[in-house]
Amino acid sequence: MTESRNYRLVHGGGDESEIPHVLIVGGGYLGMYTAMRLERKLGPGEARITVVDPNSYMTYQPFLPETAAGSISPRNVVVPLRKVLRRTRVLNGRVVRIEHAKRRVEFESNQGELRDIAYDHLVMAAGAVSRTLPIPGLAEHGIGIKTVEEAAYLRNHVLEQLNIADSTDDPAVRRKALNFVFVGGGFAGAEAIAELEDLARDATRIYPSIGIDDLHFYLIEAADRILPEVGPEVGAKALNQLRLRGIDVRLSTFLESAVDERIKLSDGTEFEAGTLVWTAGVKPSPVVQASDLPLGPKGHVDTSEYLTVNGVENAFAGGDNAQVPDGNGGYYPPNAQNAVRQAPVLADNVIATLRGRELKPYRHKNLGAVAGLGMNKGAAQLFGRIRLTGRPAWLAHRGYHLLAVPTFNRKLRVLSDWTLGFFLRRDFASIPEMSQPRQAFAEAARPQVENGHLLRRVS
Repeated sequence: MTESRNYRLVHGGGDESEIPHVLIVGGGYLGMYTAMRLERKLGPGEARITVVDPNSYMTYQPFLPETAAGSISPRNVVVPLRKVLRRTRVLNGRVVRIEHAKRRVEFESNQGELRDIAYDHLVMAAGAVSRTLPIPGLAEHGIGIKTVEEAAYLRNHVLEQLNIADSTDDPAVRRKALNFVFVGGGFAGAEAIAELEDLARDATRIYPSIGIDDLHFYLIEAADRILPEVGPEVGAKALNQLRLRGIDVRLSTFLESAVDERIKLSDGTEFEAGTLVWTAGVKPSPVVQASDLPLGPKGHVDTSEYLTVNGVENAFAGGDNAQVPDGNGGYYPPNAQNAVRQAPVLADNVIATLRGRELKPYRHKNLGAVAGLGMNKGAAQLFGRIRLTGRPAWLAHRGYHLLAVPTFNRKLRVLSDWTLGFFLRRDFASIPEMSQPRQAFAEAARPQVENGHLLRRVS
């Protein structure tokens, strides 16, 4: 049965225009979990549900640092949306404009087709993108770690830098390849540099010309501490862990330039680096600005405690693209923990609106924060008073996220990756051509010899 036939059958047939249409913009934590709950609690014919996202899958982002280190397979940190959403239509593409006053969005498919989609109820779950600054050279040489593609690329890239260093006699090329710079000392930056330093450190065993002391990892943070999410005490211990491993952590320091892969820091330091990873914060998805929805001072959707959009009807929001009041004069942090817990409240309020019932507010007490800092290393603050570092924190990190990752299938696959990691040594194969899979074929199709000389390879 095709998807369209299945979609019509599930919603009971008849004139679909008479069935309320719930449009969910974004298929991440909030979007996927909201759709799943709507499917479970709405009866046939009560509403049509559509999810719009450029990807056909939801990514469990807390596992991206371990994916970059090769501890978890990239396929095991994504959940196919069509696999878990049986009563929802999934459209792969992006919403480029929202006109809520007219209850319609402009949709662009991944093939470039443009069309309008009408709706009755809107759920803004578009998430966030990397927040960059106008730093010279950053756009050309930096890489984020917000997507599974970036994580997989980063692993191949780091290992390829080791290949470059081991294959050259030029000391300048070697130094550049073995310098790794990470900007941003929050969860993403601290976890990514710790996991990839673990990977590179382990990999030196198979490179005869590279020792651990030849590796230079830099963590650049504008604030005066790292990991603010776990509190000052645990953050200080985590900082000490990183420094004891030889990671050069620069606090109260800014990246000023990365032109031609030459790093310039605000403390006057300059050096060349073959790797620049940017994890210095996020901002709401650009589609939020391309809408007529009310926005807060930082560009998030202005949202009430009921996860409704203030000032308009039949619009809901949560997650990274919304500012949700916490009842104490502030806002809930836009993290995965809140997005997952907002989804059932948001879905129930959509259902309550459809049925003319009372809405309920979102209330959540922070359970704490856990960070993995490489094999057997971590930092955690649980329930506001339990503080852990080292192996206990690492176990807490893995235990929490194993429970949180969606679907039993993915839980089992992640657990299998971890179990194999205890018995088998880490895999150091790098496949940098994955980012340009047609390169080998394109080179084979071009003339290889001219005037009796083998042509040089041009990347």
